[in-house]
Amino acid sequence: MATRSSRLTLAIGALVVALSADYGRSAAFQTAAAKRIVSLVPAVTEMLFAIGAGPQVIAVSSFDTFPPEVRKLPKVGALIDPDTERILSLRPDLVVTYGSQEDARARFERAGIRTFAYRHGGLAAMLDTLRQVGAIAGRVTAASETASRIDQRLNQLRERVRGRPRPLTLLVFERSPQTLRGIYVSGGTGFLNEMLDYAGGLNVFADVKREAVQPSQETLLKRAPQVILEIRASQMLNDADVRRDHDVWNSLLSLPAVRQRRVHFLTGSPLVVPGPRVAEGVELMARVLHPDVFR
Repeated sequence: MATRSSRLTLAIGALVVALSADYGRSAAFQTAAAKRIVSLVPAVTEMLFAIGAGPQVIAVSSFDTFPPEVRKLPKVGALIDPDTERILSLRPDLVVTYGSQEDARARFERAGIRTFAYRHGGLAAMLDTLRQVGAIAGRVTAASETASRIDQRLNQLRERVRGRPRPLTLLVFERSPQTLRGIYVSGGTGFLNEMLDYAGGLNVFADVKREAVQPSQETLLKRAPQVILEIRASQMLNDADVRRDHDVWNSLLSLPAVRQRRVHFLTGSPLVVPGPRVAEGVELMARVLHPDVFR
């Protein structure tokens, strides 16, 4: 007959085996490549397609437009309105959320669905995110190669404008239509500021360590930018649009950028989505800041 001590030993051994099995299942859950991915973040959606994981994406956010294949996928909300019921009904094994979507992420995790929390950062953080996404999707090599190509292209652009005068630049990413109210510009941190740096510009708000600044017209006059770059994600501008927007800025003729006719309007999602096409956005900026380099 087994002694009390031996029975206790056997019980402990059985518990260890059970815990080991649970750990093994948990580790497999964490490391298995995701096959059914829902992405609420356009930048991460682009990353997944860029590394060959597009076929693993089953739904995307309401704001996803690139690559064209995403237009055929179900749209399941975005930052402020994720359709959690619809997402759960699709039976994903990974949901990509914004870092601030804590409630939605907790609900997915309670349902046994893995999540990846995306947070904005600089370009180095973007490349790190690309590699992390590659690991989760089982595309480690492709992600590493893609990150290396992006980094190489960014450095090539930086070298191309190296040694050129760096104009003091105001980088505008939002304002109220047909007025200079509600202006938001890049501060001295974040991917927009770094894109401008690679493109050979000097951010007029580089000393303000925030991603976004809402300056008054008085502040703009004091900062006196030599160039204004106004970027928009998708709106195409015809000649009449450009003339109208130039007229809006002409109300601040005291700005060197306005007097010297160095107000430029750039469109395209590579300018505002910190993903695999970010070097395209940098080149768009560089071409207007240093046009002689690209002739």
